[in-house]
Amino acid sequence: MKNLTQFLEKLVKDDGFVLEDANKKQHIIGKPLKNPPIKLKLLDKSLHYKLLLLPDLYFGEAYANGSAVIENGTLTEFLEIAMKNIGRGPTSNYATVIKKLMGIYSYITNFNFVGKSKSNVAHHYDISEKLYDLFLDENRQYSCAYFKNDNETIEQAQKNKMNHIIKKLHLKPNLKVLDIGSGWGTLALEIAKQSKCEVLGITLSENQLEYSRNKAKDLNLENQVRFELVDYRKLNEKFDRVVSVGMLEHVGKKFYNKYFNSVSKFLNEDGVALIHTIGSVMTPRDPHPWISKYIFPGGYTPSLSELAKPIEKSNLIIADMEVLRMHYAHTLRNWKSRFLGKKEEVLKMFDERFFRMWEFYLAGCEMAFKWGDQVVFQFQLSKKLLSTPNTRDYIY
Repeated sequence: MKNLTQFLEKLVKDDGFVLEDANKKQHIIGKPLKNPPIKLKLLDKSLHYKLLLLPDLYFGEAYANGSAVIENGTLTEFLEIAMKNIGRGPTSNYATVIKKLMGIYSYITNFNFVGKSKSNVAHHYDISEKLYDLFLDENRQYSCAYFKNDNETIEQAQKNKMNHIIKKLHLKPNLKVLDIGSGWGTLALEIAKQSKCEVLGITLSENQLEYSRNKAKDLNLENQVRFELVDYRKLNEKFDRVVSVGMLEHVGKKFYNKYFNSVSKFLNEDGVALIHTIGSVMTPRDPHPWISKYIFPGGYTPSLSELAKPIEKSNLIIADMEVLRMHYAHTLRNWKSRFLGKKEEVLKMFDERFFRMWEFYLAGCEMAFKWGDQVVFQFQLSKKLLSTPNTRDYIY
């Protein structure tokens, strides 16, 4: 226990909390600003060394199973203290070594081929549609919104995001558009509503496919939009525009060359692509072990350097690039607030452990975008320098 408290005392310089170990002994960590201070209670003695070795994995597990309890505050408040002190640095030297070993193992064993990709998607998206209705906007957009101010509703911010992307696609009547990883179909349907384009949305989630097709039917857009259950690597068509929102995170770094080569193959010579993905502002690092194990198996958020070379090799030009910095923190804050407010409904579908696990997922990711290395990249890609206007006036 002494090693853990020494590590925490060295780490926490701004604000603080009380740590109650499994022997019920209390330790003041940092200089708590809140009175009474937030307290982290450890109910399992194994956490005395687990949180020192690999807190990125074991703290989330402990919170979900109830062996780490927070008093006098919320999980978000505790994670805010932790993340603003950790920032973009490593949690501990032990954790750095262990995560590196885990990252190497993950890279060697992560064969994110077609069948594996489908099962990874099903792990997250096919659990229960009712769950997503509890915290997403009315159109089930499960990606970073675009906040023109911090106080906008999630509904307005998601509309902003779609409009922003559609403008970047520089659409014209009668173009063919491909949406890779079309989710619940909202963006593909919005493109159809705002333009006279023909749209194909592809997904690996059977639940999302059924929902999207029903939505297209309800909106009388079946003649303009179609949805298919197909891996992008199995598709062999040409398009004038390609859009992909929140899908690249599931590709895996072994397949970046294949992914961007596919985008290039799909695009006509004067085509334009818009790729929207979570990324890291740091140099390449290993996947977050808790997120990989419990939320997004096979997922990885790339650094800019990991994407630049595959894009260059694919004969695509980075025509424009935008970094969305705090937008996902605001998005997650809204999702988390709605999720926590619907606890009773969640517990009718799942157990207490699932609820705490998803609370940790939403709150932890919010803090990673607020204090850590996570951002969103929007790449506008083309094959020719003149496929889009020379200024950004058409976007704004």
